[in-house]
Amino acid sequence: MYMYPDNLKAKATLWLWELRDIVFIGIGLIISVFALSQLGFMPPIVITSVYAFLTIQFEDTSILNFIRYACNFFIIKQQLFDWRL
Repeated sequence: MYMYPDNLKAKATLWLWELRDIVFIGIGLIISVFALSQLGFMPPIVITSVYAFLTIQFEDTSILNFIRYACNFFIIKQQLFDWRL
């Protein structure tokens, strides 16, 4: 007996993250632990934890996706209206 997900076109997820994000978080944690233990350098672990928080998926969207959409709408791809009579 095989069990299929409801949406076959959905991205693969594990717990609350996409698999791509878990790879980035894992690599970031390895680099962060090395930097913290060998160099006493704290920013990589902070950046990794902030990225992990921002990429948590709820109902196929994340905080990072929302920030990207908002930046595109308000800053990068602003709408220009040309009013003509």
